[in-house]
This record gives sequence, C-alpha cells and structure tokens, in this order.
Amino acid sequence: MMTTPRRRTIGAGATLGAAVLLLSPTMAQASTETGTEVEWPEEFTSAFTVMATPDQVVNAEGEAAPGQEGATGDFMFWINSEEEVICYEITLEGVTGGYESPALTATHIHEGAAGESGPPRIAFPDPEPIGDQPRTSSGCLAGPFMTGVEGDDGADTGEGFSLAEIEADPAGYYADPHTEDFVPGVVRGQLMQVPLDGVETGGGGMQQSSTQIGVFAGAGVLALAGASAFMLIRRNQTS
Repeated sequence: MMTTPRRRTIGAGATLGAAVLLLSPTMAQASTETGTEVEWPEEFTSAFTVMATPDQVVNAEGEAAPGQEGATGDFMFWINSEEEVICYEITLEGVTGGYESPALTATHIHEGAAGESGPPRIAFPDPEPIGDQPRTSSGCLAGPFMTGVEGDDGADTGEGFSLAEIEADPAGYYADPHTEDFVPGVVRGQLMQVPLDGVETGGGGMQQSSTQIGVFAGAGVLALAGASAFMLIRRNQTS
C-alpha cells in the first residue's frame, strides 16, 4: 500500500497530540440528523484508513463510473464499537463543484465490497470549504445513525446499524463523497484496518487508550499516529 505524506507527523508528536487533547476543551454532545456529535472517547476498538481514488467508483448497477480525474480522498476512522462512536478525519483534494446526494449529507460509509454498490450506513459532515483548495472534515459521531436514505424495507439505511459490523468485515465497506458532476461518487475506496500501537484490534475488544496512541510499526502502513496527532493538535488550536 502506498503511503501519502499528507499532514502526517511521526513519533513523539502523536503522544503530544493526545496529551494536548486532555488539556483542551471537549466537544459537547449535540444531536444532529445523522447521529450525535460527541467528544473523543477514552478508548478505541479499531482503526481504519481509506485511500479513495476516482477509478474505484461504480454506479448503482456495479458498472465502472470513474469520478473526477486527479481527485483523491484520504479518510481516517477510529471506532469504539462498545460505545457506538466513530471518529473521523477526511481530506479531499482535487475535488471541484458542490455536493449532491439524496442522503442527509454527501459523504458516507457504504456497505459494499470492491466493485459493488451498496447502501450508505453512516453519513458524515461534508468536507469544506467548497472550492479548488483541499476540503476537510473531522469530529466524532455516536449512533444511532441516520442517512436519510430509505432501504428496500422502508427503513432508513442507517437504522439498526452497528459499528461492530465494520470491524467484522472492513473490506465489505467503502467510503465516498458525491458531487453534482459525479453523483455516483467523486472518489471511492474500501476500508482497510490499521493497527492501534502495532496491535491488530477489532471484534469489540478494548485495546488502546487514546492517550497511548504512538508510533505504528510495519512497512506500508499509513502513519496513523501522525494523523491522530495532527487532528488532536488542530482541534485544540481551533477550540
């Protein structure tokens, strides 16, 4: 897997970022249409990365429908499946135009294997600002989740969804944003699990405190710790 040096720092910076969060004001809980905005949890059960590209996009029939040429999406997800909390950092580059989707937002995790289309299960705030520059979105959401899309059973496609389902089969889920010019998806990528402090996690077992996220070993693994540090420090600077 290729690494991408986007706003990542390695090593002590990750531990520093976690320490900064403990000293910063926390996000108050606030209900939204898609879920409940919550503060950063004390622990996570798993973490996932997505490198989204236009060539992975398919339409509702599973046919290739390439997104915007040159665009990329960098998604990081941290999950606490015991508390039904997902934290996210999303960066889109090379994306132009406004968003468009029948869902409550245009940025989602869908259920579907590579090359297949599937329903959205979680809707995230769309990265901003809209324009030619990079777009970003970050925060934490707690279930129950709502997407605004009605499934074949007449229920919202987020209703009853559990984050443990992602942990059980991350390759069966993908992330994408949708725009006016690329409604099937401007970029897309499958979820790939990455280790918390070098220890593979998932399946509901608490493995790691947010204050212990450090350097992650293994060639070809994205610098998850650096991404964590960047987000934690940025959240402190903007609070």
